[in-house]
Amino acid sequence: MSKPGKRFRAANDPIDHDKLYAIEEAVKLIKNGAKAKFDETIEIAMNLSVDPRHADQMVRGVCQLPHGSGRKLRVAVFAKGAKADEAKAAGADLVGAEELVEQVQKGVIDFDRCIATPDMMPLVGRLGKVLGPRGLMPNPKVGTVTNDLGPAVSAAKGGAVEFRVEKAGLIHAGVGKASFTEEALVENIRAFTDAVMKSKPSGAKGAFVKRMAVSSTMGPGVKIEPTSLGAR
Repeated sequence: MSKPGKRFRAANDPIDHDKLYAIEEAVKLIKNGAKAKFDETIEIAMNLSVDPRHADQMVRGVCQLPHGSGRKLRVAVFAKGAKADEAKAAGADLVGAEELVEQVQKGVIDFDRCIATPDMMPLVGRLGKVLGPRGLMPNPKVGTVTNDLGPAVSAAKGGAVEFRVEKAGLIHAGVGKASFTEEALVENIRAFTDAVMKSKPSGAKGAFVKRMAVSSTMGPGVKIEPTSLGAR
């Protein structure tokens, strides 16, 4: 195993990995250590006391980050007629019906978010094996199957972050960039944590959040005291 580089060691040295930090202090440590030549993504990871193999313990939702994610996302919309025009006017990057389905079936997936009108779902449903594993399948539970395309496209391009619990009860997401102010990052992380907490399923028992940590793309993780975010 290769040794950590100088930049990683410099970011890691001030961190006490046995300590749970308040969110403000954790963000300061992460920002100070994010010295890569590109604008690193700030990520949050949460370990929840759920088993997603059980339907009553699934955690899934969407969060509109107040300061956006810092990513420029390409949004595809499956729609026809006036709804297609509405999606284009809202700034969708790709809009189509059968021709867009054919493109995806050929493996051409040039988008980061996918939205569909309800009437298009029988057609889009054919793409489940392609879009599902990539987390791109439209779903009414997270607002990506809708006739209200203007707000949906604007939200997707403006910082809406979808989340879904994975094996071992893990959720992770990008919540901003190292170039953001500490205050903006803290507000984004609070918003994301609140959204996850509101998605607590009926089957979750005991403390919902086991562990939390934040990190940058190239940096070490910093453990967070969940109660500093109101998470229990």
